[in-house]
Parts: sequence; structure tokens; C-alpha cells
Amino acid sequence: MTTVQSPPAPPTAIRPRVVARTGLYAVLAANAAVVAYFFAQAGFVSNALIVIGRLTGLYGALIMAFQLVLVARLPWLDRRIGMDRLTSWHRWTGFALLWTLLAHAVFISFGYADGAGVGPVSELVDLAETTEGVLRAIVALGIILVVGAVSARYARRRLAYETWHFIHLYTYVAVVLAFTHQVAVGTTFTASSAAKTYWYGVWGVALGAVVLGRLVLPLWRNLRHQLRVSEVVHESDNVVSIYMTGRDLDRMPAQAGQFFLWRFLTRDRWWQANPFSLSAAPDGRTLRLTAKAAGEGSAALRHVKVGTRVFAEGPYGAFTTLHRTKSASLLIAGGVGVTPIRAILEDIEGHAVVIYRVAADRDAVLYEELRELAVAKGAELHLVTGPPVPDKLAPRELARLVPDIGDRDVFLCGPPPMMNAVLRSLGELGVPKQQIHFERFSLAG
Repeated sequence: MTTVQSPPAPPTAIRPRVVARTGLYAVLAANAAVVAYFFAQAGFVSNALIVIGRLTGLYGALIMAFQLVLVARLPWLDRRIGMDRLTSWHRWTGFALLWTLLAHAVFISFGYADGAGVGPVSELVDLAETTEGVLRAIVALGIILVVGAVSARYARRRLAYETWHFIHLYTYVAVVLAFTHQVAVGTTFTASSAAKTYWYGVWGVALGAVVLGRLVLPLWRNLRHQLRVSEVVHESDNVVSIYMTGRDLDRMPAQAGQFFLWRFLTRDRWWQANPFSLSAAPDGRTLRLTAKAAGEGSAALRHVKVGTRVFAEGPYGAFTTLHRTKSASLLIAGGVGVTPIRAILEDIEGHAVVIYRVAADRDAVLYEELRELAVAKGAELHLVTGPPVPDKLAPRELARLVPDIGDRDVFLCGPPPMMNAVLRSLGELGVPKQQIHFERFSLAG
């Protein structure tokens, strides 16, 4: 088994995730300061409610632009922070946006109503009828309220991803409506050409990032690489591996541990994207995913034909050796979560211990490949089998299998309950958080 690998980045004192996160915070803080400057430069009115309403509107729009950057899937950010964390930040930022824009609407309505001597609802209706852009803002707020409602945890768990995603796309309509409202009536921008130029720049960068990351890069990479299914291997009764070939795969910036959103362009599945990790380190000639038939989409992979065209969005994810902090590592896999772990083992340098947790020996897919890799790389491999209770990855068991666990990076992938249990065990063993690497695969957060 041979692979073409670029040497993994050596452990560094400053973690890539810290650099990226600090950079995002710094950019957001700098823009918040610029917005405050232009707001103050435009002057204040005597009504404090209107002042607060205008300021919350400005910061709501800035949060909206920041949200777009978080979900733009820019490779530099994604490799350092990970789509799961970026999506989670996007979700919580979305709720901050919702409350900020609601505050904007309430303060503006009450402020102008106080000056006109009418009720806030009557004033809002009058503004919508007489002031350019206000009706667009009300429609934008309504869309954001709907999107916020379907993004609440209770509703999200009961919606298919495709349904949730379709509703979420209306956010872009809200973005356009809100932007045109602000440049039309926002006193901060109507009073200053510099402020208006800055605002166009902020939104140009945010929308440009989305177009680049969500449209241009996927289209370019698929036109360039022309992926097709080259082989379908049934690893077990319910697990299948799909091999793909294409053009110039040595130039695809994929790393072991990353995943793609795969679309197999068949008549009945072209519209459905599923996230699957690479189950082998990229070798410049083929890509491979391995999936368990856990749902309708993954089960359909068993029937994919050789020669089927594949549209792949990615690579995505920060679950790579880029984030190592130690020279030795511990790789923990549960069930089909072995796929990125197997790829990382192929790629990683230094001494490694691999723990593979399954219910029974027959569930240990890719075990023979793991064993061969472990022998070739001088790694230790432990197959842990049995029911969930008692927990065979409890702190005492982990310490027994890996006595120097505190001096290793830990890469973890598996079903959520297993991952949560192992994370608790690592915490009890005192493993520093910066040495623990994992990624939760969820498209919608």
C-alpha cells in the first residue's frame, strides 16, 4: 500500500484554530468600531429610542454579514476551525441577529411614535406606506423570524435537511432586502459617501465569500477533476466503499480526515448531498469513501454503478494532522467512525496508538486495513468489543491501554453517545483540550 503524502505540519506552539478564531474576532471588532465611528459622525437625534434603534439596526446588519462569512465554506477558515464549529457559531449568531433586528424594529417604532403622538403599530404601518425601504425591511424581518423558528432545536430535529435548507435559502432574500433598506434610509450612509462606500465594501466581501466558497470553488473543482465511480466494494452486509477516479487528483487539496458532500449524479439521487469522510489518505490517483447503510441516502450507495459521475463539494473539515500539538498520538474510532481515523493513521507521523470500539468483531469494518497499517507504521492497535455497559473506554480503561495518554494528541470519531463518553473520560484523565481533536458531522448544526 503506497500513498503520495505531503509531510504533516509539525506541532506548533500557536494552534491554527487559535490563529483563525482570533483573526475572525479581530475583523468583527474592527468593523464594529468602524460602524460606531460612522454612526457618531452622522450625528444624533434628541430621541434616545431612535438612536438606539438605528444603532441596533447597523449592528444587526453587520452580524448578518458576519453570518455569511461563517457559512461561506472558505477553505482557509474551514481547515482551521472546521465546518461543525463554524456552523454552530452561525446558528448562535443567527439568534443574536434575530433579537438585534427585533430590538431595531421595536425601538424605531416606539421612537417615531413618541414624536408623532401615535401608537407604535400605527407608526410602523405609516412608515411602511410613506418611507422608501421600510416595507422591504419588514418583509426581511418576517423572513428572518421564520428561519429562526425552523432553526430552533425542536423544529430542526423534525425537519428533513433538504426542507430546512430550502427554507433557509430565503435568508438571502432577507439579506438583499435589508441591505437595500439601509442604504436607502440609513442616516449613517445617506449622510456620508465614505460610510456608504465602506458599507458596500463590507457586503461585497461577505456576499463574495459566499459566491466563492459555495458556488465558484465547487464548480471549478468538479469541472477540473471530473470524478467518476471506478469501483464499488461491499465491505460487509451494510457497509460499502466507493472508489473514485478523475483528472489531476494530485492537485486536489484534500487531507486525510477531511470529508466531502457527495452527490452521485443518478436520476433519483442527483439532488441529495451526503457528508462522508475519506476512508483512505488521498494518493493523487483515487478517492475513497466508506459508508454504513444508516439511512436512505447511504443505503442507496450499495447500488451505485461504476462510471457514475460524482459532484463533490469540499474537501471540508479541520479533523486533520494540521492541528497536532504532540509528536505522539492516540486515535479512537467507534463503528463506522473508523473511516477518517483509518485515513489519519495512514498520514500521521510519530508513534500512534489506535483504539477501535465496536459491539462485536463482525462490526469492525476496515479492521484488516488498520492492522496492516499499524504493522507498517509501528503503531499499537486495540480492538475493543462488547456492549455499551460497562463502558470499556472509561478513564481507568483508557489509562490502562494508553498510560501516557496525557502526552498525546487524541483524534476521536464515532457515534455521538460514544464520543461524549470518551470526551468525559479524557476530561477526567486531565488531557488538555488543545490536544483533543474531533468533528461532529452535521450539515445544519
